[in-house]
Amino acid sequence: MQTCSRCNSSSPDTALNCLNCQAELSEFSVTTVTLKKFRANPRVTAVRINVDNDACPLCYESRGTFAKDVVPQLPHEGCSHTHGCRCTYEPILSEIYP
Repeated sequence: MQTCSRCNSSSPDTALNCLNCQAELSEFSVTTVTLKKFRANPRVTAVRINVDNDACPLCYESRGTFAKDVVPQLPHEGCSHTHGCRCTYEPILSEIYP
């Protein structure tokens, strides 16, 4: 499931627009907005994709740490989990405090 950053509604992974407010999810999903913020933050050196223990094979294979500019987009196209892609981004920081 994708969550809209504008209205906080859930839509299926395959939806292009939010079912509630019609926002374009390729730009306004929570995961897309999160990745944009990580890429803009100079303290984030890389991004890790975390997966649940019961992830589908596609999601399980995509887990790992990536350079900020080559992180795969979530949700994974082709995820076969019954609840959709539940992978998350996690920042890898160069420093924790300013």
